[in-house]
Order: sequence, then C-alpha cells, then structure tokens
Amino acid sequence: MENIKAIRGFDDVFFEEAKKFRFITNTFRELFRIYNFEEIILPIVEYKELFDRSVGEITDIVQKEMFVFEDKSKRVLALRPEGTAGVVRSVIENGLLYKKPFLKLFYEGPMFRYERPQSGRKRQFHQIGCEVLGLEDPASDFEVIKLCFEAFKMLNIDITLEINSIGCPVCRPSYREALTSYLTNVEGLCKDCEERRFKNPLRVLDCKVETCKDLTKEAPVMLDYLCEDCSNHYKSLKTYLDTFNIPYKENPRLVRGLDYYTKTVFEFIKDGLTLLAGGRYDNLIESLGGPKTPAIGFAAGIERLMLFTEAKSEEPLYTVVYIEDTKLEAIKVANELRKNGKRVEIILKGSNLKKKLEIADKIGASFAIIIGPDELKKGIYILKNMFTKEQKEIKNLGDI
Repeated sequence: MENIKAIRGFDDVFFEEAKKFRFITNTFRELFRIYNFEEIILPIVEYKELFDRSVGEITDIVQKEMFVFEDKSKRVLALRPEGTAGVVRSVIENGLLYKKPFLKLFYEGPMFRYERPQSGRKRQFHQIGCEVLGLEDPASDFEVIKLCFEAFKMLNIDITLEINSIGCPVCRPSYREALTSYLTNVEGLCKDCEERRFKNPLRVLDCKVETCKDLTKEAPVMLDYLCEDCSNHYKSLKTYLDTFNIPYKENPRLVRGLDYYTKTVFEFIKDGLTLLAGGRYDNLIESLGGPKTPAIGFAAGIERLMLFTEAKSEEPLYTVVYIEDTKLEAIKVANELRKNGKRVEIILKGSNLKKKLEIADKIGASFAIIIGPDELKKGIYILKNMFTKEQKEIKNLGDI
C-alpha cells in the first residue's frame, strides 16, 4: 500500500526549521508585550463575503487564490487568506471598540492561498501581525514601523524599508483618473494588467512582470495628488523615522495588493522578497458595518523570515546515562535537574555505557551525567563534557 503524503503546498515543519519558526514568533511576541499589544485568536474559516468586502472582489487574492467551499448547510466559506479582515470582523461583532479608548491587538497563525508553491510561501503559510484600531495620529504609524524595525534587528536580518502614501477617498479619485488616462495609451501590458487598468488601476503599479514595470515607469505618482491631510500625515511619519534614525526608501509604486489601504503603506524587503508589509486602513471598519475608526497594522510571513534566520542557540542538553541496575536513580536525577530548569533527557536505549554515550552524542547532548553501581556506593556522579570529553566527579546536583 502506498504511503500517504502531505498535500502539495502544505508542508511539515520540524527540527531546526521548527526552532527558527518559534524563535521568530517569540521575538515578535516579546515586542508585542513591551509595546502593550494584546492577543486575539481568530478562526481559520470565515464567510467568503468577509474577504470579498474587505480585501476586494477584484483583487488577485479573492479572484484567484482563496480556498472557497460550501459546507453541508450550503454556506459559502473560505479558509482565511490574511488576518486583518478577521480581526475587524471580530472587533465589530464583539463590540470591542466600545470597551477601550483604542485597541492594540496581535495575532498568529496559518493562512491559506491557492497559488504556486515557492520558496518561503506555500499554500498554507503562517503570519504574525498586529492591528492598532482607534488611533489616527501618524505617530501610531511610526510606532508600528519601529516595532517591525526592532524585530528585524533582533532577528539579525538586514532589510530595506520602503514607504509610500496612497492617499484617501478625498484625493485618490483624481489620481485614479490621471492614472487611468495614462494607462489607456499604454500597449503591451500583461493579461492581468489589461483587466486591472480600468477596474483597479493602482494594482498595475504593483505588477511584478518586468514588461509592465517598464511600460509604467513614467506613470503619474500618488504623492503628487495627495490632499493636505494625507500630505501632512506622510510628512509627519517621515519626520519621526528621520528623528529616530530608521532608514527608508520612498517607493511611489508601492500600493499593496489589498483594496482596504489608505494613506501609509510600507514593506520590509530582503533580496527582492517582501518579508513584512502593512499599512493604514481608515475606512475598512466602517465599510464592514462598524463605526468610523482609523486603523493601521502589518503582517509578517514567518516562512519567508525563516529563509534569512538562524535559530537562536539553545541552552545545554544534559543527558542522564545509567548502567546496570541504576535506572531508578537516573530518573530521580533527571527529575531533580528538571526542577532546577535544566533541559534533560534520560538515555533509555543502549546496552552498555559506550552505546549510551554514542546515543547521547547523536541527540546533541552537551553533558552526560553518568551513574553506575560504583558511583552510587561513593555518593557521586560523573559529569562528562560531550564536546571536550573531559569529565569530573560531583557530589551535589546543584553544582551542575
């Protein structure tokens, strides 16, 4: 009988990769703690309509990439392709905006998109992100970006921060009109951009096809059309970034692939890959039935971060190696060391001391605590350094 394998694009994560994964999430979680964010745990399945109305019906995510299905009650559901829409739905449904002056929430978990599996992005991938709801001050934009910048420093990833402003409903219509007029005279766009240039022209600027990039390099830019409010907001953000020495690059083509963004958008990029991205979405909550509420957030792709992350070195592993009839004492020793916070493994395989030490070495032991009848009689243990092979006698486990 043929073995059952994992579904394409749904990968297992184990050993060193799992350590990288947890190192990344723990890094962000610690920053969320010190920036006073609270966790929200969201369902994986939502009504498809949520993403139609938030992400946008004519976006690639909704049109091409979502896992959509009917349940037994004929409800049209979707595996979540991103986290912000679910956070907003929960905030509105549970009345969270009325419980505090503003909300700072973070989430972590798997997302799903039916797209070609590639390095750092599978069909099931994981994101960790945050949302700040109820603050319109550009200083909140800065704080979110600063948190991200600190995360990359802690992860030791050298990145490039790109920023832009894509305006608001006041100033974007005039820009959209100018961009559409420009694109009307452009020939040779890819098939997707041929459809986008009239339905969602800003998305043409986000196209990754080199031909489209070249054809639109002289396109008008949103920064030239910003209203006074959006312009002042963007200038304030740059002032904060400059004041706190956070390097950035202005990218007028940066529009992001989701319809709900307004004003600030940003990406952290490494070797051509977007590792983390976000922006402001001041109208999304109202469009989904909640009160008018300014908001900003980001999401980081954990698998992509793993491509550039080294797992943090672990604490030493102590192995308890026993011979002959001393297993009970070995269990007692292991329990005592674990009470003291040590990482401990009892070597239960191997027919003799040599075999047991070989097994200890194979599982990455830093030290071996050797127990045998002679050691029991003397009231001692042998502590062996598995790297230097040096060993010494100890009488008290507290000395380890």
